[in-house]
Amino acid sequence: MKVGLVTDILGYMPFEEMLDTCVDQGIETLELGCGNWSKAPHLDLDGLLGNAAKRKQFLNELNVRGISIAALNCSGNQLDPSIEGEMHKAVVIKTFQLAGLLGVETVVMMSGCPGGGPSDRTPNWLTHPILPSHFEMLDWQWNEVAFPYWKKAVTTAKQNGVRKVAIENLGCNLVYNPETLFKLRHEVGDTIGMNFDPSHLFWMGGDPIAALRALGSAVYHIHAKDVRLERGIYEVQGLIDVKPMNQYAGRSWNYVALGYGHDSGWWKEFFTIVKMIGYEGPIILEMEDLTMEPLTGVKKSMNVLKETLPREFDVLT
Repeated sequence: MKVGLVTDILGYMPFEEMLDTCVDQGIETLELGCGNWSKAPHLDLDGLLGNAAKRKQFLNELNVRGISIAALNCSGNQLDPSIEGEMHKAVVIKTFQLAGLLGVETVVMMSGCPGGGPSDRTPNWLTHPILPSHFEMLDWQWNEVAFPYWKKAVTTAKQNGVRKVAIENLGCNLVYNPETLFKLRHEVGDTIGMNFDPSHLFWMGGDPIAALRALGSAVYHIHAKDVRLERGIYEVQGLIDVKPMNQYAGRSWNYVALGYGHDSGWWKEFFTIVKMIGYEGPIILEMEDLTMEPLTGVKKSMNVLKETLPREFDVLT
């Protein structure tokens, strides 16, 4: 279980400074954003695709520091019915291509969320269907949009040497829990697995440890990210919160540095279950705590990982 980082949190650092900072923190592998929802601060997708010398130099900067690439990330909404969806589809294809050129076998992304019907121009995530028309909408989203797209996407991934497409269990997507992951996987095959992010199960009211057991070998990648349910707010308002993330003082829940939502005892059990299901891949820190400086959050979260992962580390900071 190598310890890694989604590098967007250090996007204010130049590439080489970011790499040196990761070495200082004991980070061994990276997940690099390629575009779409990420600003791709450390990777020039088009530049690397079109220039073998740039790719060699890029990999050399990693290799001389002993850092590997765990995955490329092109998370976005390629099923968006607007022009944005078409743009995101193009980035997905380019990410598959670059993964093949760099020898990266895992790509992290979202399942996407279509509109509610053929005439819709905006995505529609239906979470409380009660009328027949709602179920017709879900049927259309899956059978007319998602399944056809993903059958083609899996073919493209395989053609470029991508063995694992790890779909994150994020809300506002058709795939957001084990049940919906298996629905897609059953239709398009086991190139599809889950990038399991426990934080999202917390705010949806689920149990990440129980979900891990249910997913088993379908877990292809893991994000280490925590959520805190905010006392005095979530008990009154519930967990469906549409306030912007930067209004954290009034939200029912917030993404937080590891240990600021669930203590080390919880994370020790979580990572033990990770081991029990046979997962031996990377554990990738995704730090999105807006109440502290980015590097501070990375350092505090790394301390929790070094304490709780069932492996040894040379140095505890």
